[in-house]
Amino acid sequence: MDPTAAEAPLVDADHDVRRRLALVLDLDDLVAARRLAQTLRPWFGVVKVGLELYSAAGPDAIESMVELGYEVFVDLKLHDIPTTVGKASKVLGGLGASYVTMHAFGGVDMLQAGVEGLRAGASEAGLDEPCALAVTILTSDSGAPPHILPKRVSLAIEAGCGGIVCAVEDAHEARLMGPRLTIVTPGIRPAGSPTHDQARAATPQEAFDAGADLLVIGRAVTQAPDPVLAASELVESIAL
Repeated sequence: MDPTAAEAPLVDADHDVRRRLALVLDLDDLVAARRLAQTLRPWFGVVKVGLELYSAAGPDAIESMVELGYEVFVDLKLHDIPTTVGKASKVLGGLGASYVTMHAFGGVDMLQAGVEGLRAGASEAGLDEPCALAVTILTSDSGAPPHILPKRVSLAIEAGCGGIVCAVEDAHEARLMGPRLTIVTPGIRPAGSPTHDQARAATPQEAFDAGADLLVIGRAVTQAPDPVLAASELVESIAL
């Protein structure tokens, strides 16, 4: 790490920014994930628990992050028969998940079962209603035909989902179709950062300018030589 950079003042995120930034915890060790989440708490209000961490730690991964004061974005991309998705969603809602993803490709009945399951699980646990997120097109997919996005956004709206996951370049069109949807955008990279396997990456400012509500940020911060400095610089680059 550059010693002069370490001496530079770090920019913390205020509440309005922090609640719109989701830190990706793509780790297979809950202790390491918790340590990283604690370290980066001044810049993030949401953490994303995906398949890797959930496979390693299960429900403890969600409960541990709730204890740290985070909203938890459970990114399991549920896709199964409606009954199974509904029951799984009910469990996740009861654990304290604030956001849960399910594939829009699964159709209205499946999405609706997920929405209802989440609501029921949270209600029985005395928690606020979570947001069901329909995944439209993966940001690693650069070849989806143009009719796919509107079709999947329409499915999400019909099923009563609170939001969608889409690439930044799709956010404007999605917003026109669903003005009240929460729009979540992965593939966020500061200018000049490697895009890795994200074929449709964008900067944080581009995402906010496109109308995104929640930005999912992973390797650009977590794999930086100094994650704290990277998080601070990322926040400093945003003008809301």
